Parts: sequence; structure tokens; C-alpha cells
Amino acid sequence: MNRRHKGAKISFQPRIRKGAFFDAVWDHGCRNFSVYNRTYISSTFSNPLVEYWQVTKHVALWPVMGERQIEITGNDAPQFVQYLTCRDMSKCEVGQCKYALLLNEYAGIVCDPIILRLEEKKYWISTSDCDLELWIKGVQLNSGFEVHIRDANVSLLQIQGPKSSALVAKIFGKDVLNLRYYWLTRVKFNGIDLIISRTGWSGELGYEIYLSDFEKGSFLFDEIMEQGRSFSIAAGSVNQARRIEAGILSWGVEMSQEENPYEVNLGRLVEFNDHGKFIGRDAALKYSKRDQVKGLVGLKMVAPAIESNERPWNIFHGDNVVGKLTSLAYSPRLKFNIGLGLVHKQFTKLGTKFSVQGFGEFHDAEVVSMPFLEKQQMANAKELALKFNQLNNERGK
Repeated sequence: MNRRHKGAKISFQPRIRKGAFFDAVWDHGCRNFSVYNRTYISSTFSNPLVEYWQVTKHVALWPVMGERQIEITGNDAPQFVQYLTCRDMSKCEVGQCKYALLLNEYAGIVCDPIILRLEEKKYWISTSDCDLELWIKGVQLNSGFEVHIRDANVSLLQIQGPKSSALVAKIFGKDVLNLRYYWLTRVKFNGIDLIISRTGWSGELGYEIYLSDFEKGSFLFDEIMEQGRSFSIAAGSVNQARRIEAGILSWGVEMSQEENPYEVNLGRLVEFNDHGKFIGRDAALKYSKRDQVKGLVGLKMVAPAIESNERPWNIFHGDNVVGKLTSLAYSPRLKFNIGLGLVHKQFTKLGTKFSVQGFGEFHDAEVVSMPFLEKQQMANAKELALKFNQLNNERGK
């Protein structure tokens, strides 16, 4: 039976890594942590509702220390990275990022990282929560590819929300506003070398800051918080409701090695061009030509706010279990519960009615279109920065 595990705690241990921002996170009041890629990652600083409005109305600073960077360098780095992913990396220029899938030999999804091309023969694979470094090293072993693979020991900060462009322009200079969606740039801040990409996991306009100098973590975090005061900045974490609204998937939740890309609406990321062979290509090609067994759906659940599920909940059609609810949150703007689920393909039609069993109760659910609310990442960063800088100037008069 599903039960609530209220009051659960996590112990700090030396074998679990602390990122560069751990001490700053603690000093700013975070007491909720999880483990992500064998690294402590901060959870909520206040509460999910406060942090939802923070990231949708202002700007939030989220330390994503568990999002590790697997660095691949060497003479064969471009060919090796292409072998790892089903994306066409021949179209990825230096300074560009690509949301990508890495597949196993059966086209199951091993990971859904962002791949950053830093130099002609240098890549970072920004990984979700899986043992990707070891998997990549296993692929390279006896493969004949001449590459070097390591965890780059980089710590990330996400600056997310409608005021994020104004804040990064104030801190790092106006040239950052020229950064296109899914591109990166290098900056120097108070002598610290940083990489900034226009990416994020919030569904809002945002940026990710990559810090390699571990000792500068607290200084950088505190500086951003200080300079962000005029933009009503607050520390927070990724907001479950906002990412579900935007239809952003989570590896290990909506997808895993048990799902192929077509079952989770990510078939567009499998590119069968003449750019070379990739792991899982033959299996993916077969899946692309036939009906799938299951599919990803958005679910509307009109009821009082339901607590987020800690584990997948069974989805029933009549008396039969036809799938599982993977993610759940109450949307403050839509004013109903929203969720993502994997169900048998015959039940993916819009309007299909289900009942979902969670915490010992049954909840009515209906298949609706996704995303529930559009992403705001493509908003014009320059216009938003100008808008909020003008407002701040007027307040200062």
C-alpha cells in the first residue's frame, strides 16, 4: 500500500559528494536535501507554493550540484559523442548545446542529457540522475575510440524566471543577452572563469552557470543573491508543478531504459541521417515503423490539492490496471491537479477517463493535451531585461 513518509530525513555521509554551493545553500536556510548522481542536491528552501510563484513572477536561484558534467576530450571525441547519441551531432557547433537521448542496444533510454560542445574536440554531457560516467567508460572500453572521459567536477547554478535576463545582464554584462536558446558563452566574474548557457529545467526563461573552481562556490552564490535583491531573488529548487505544466520530463520518472523514445513523445530526437551509427539505431528504427505498446499522457485530476506521489501510482480503466501515474502536482494557476503518466497505447486518446489509486484513495483523472502551460524559455531576453531594468531605475529615482 502507498503510504506517506512524513518526517523522513537524509543523513550526511562522506561518500556522498557535496557540490561547490553546499555551504552557501546551508547558510541560506535549506534543510531539505536529496541525493542525485551520488551528490547532495538541495530540495525546497521554503515551500513548493512560494517557490512556484517565485520562479513564475520573479527570479529563483537553484543550486543543481547533482547535475554532473561528464567531460569527453581527445582526437575521436566528435565521433565518439555521435556514437553515444541518436541526435545528429554534426549540426552541433562549438558553443552550442543539444538536448539529447542516449540509448541502449534495445533503444531504451539510458539518459536524456544536455550535450555542450565547448571546443572542437571537447564536450560536456550534463547528465540526469544515472551512472552515466561509468556507462560511457564501459562503451569506450575496447571500442577503438581515442578519447579521455572524466567527471569535470563542475557545480551548477540555475537562474530561472522572467527577471533572469535582467539579472544576468547586471552581473555578467549585457553581451549575455545575445545568447541564443541552447547556446553557451564564457565569462569572467571577479576573476572567476564561468560558462553560462541559456538553458534550464523550470519551463521559464533562464540560464545555467557552470563553476569549475570549487572554492569559489559560496562567494559566487552570495554575490548573485546580493545583486539579485532588486529583482526580488530567492533561493529555491526546481518546482514540480511548473515543470509538469511545461511538459518537461524527468529521467527515471517518466522514462528509463524500459521506455523507447517514441513511447514518451521524444521520437523527434532520433535522427536517422547519414551522420553515422549510434547505439540502439537498429532497434530505434524498428520502433519508429510500428505502433507502440504504451504512451505518455497528460492527466487532469479535478479534486482538492493532492500531495505529490512518492512512487508510481496505478492507473485503472474500469477494474483493470492500464498504466502508472509518474508525476503529480497541484497547479496554482490552473487550480487543479496535473500529472504525467504512462498507459497502454489504446488509452492515450484525449478525454479518456481513468481512476488513479494513491495514498489508499481513488482519484478521477482525464487525458488532456500537453503542455498544460507553454514554456517561457523562448521569450525575448533583451526585451525582458530592458523592462525590468527600467522598472528598477524608476524605483531608484
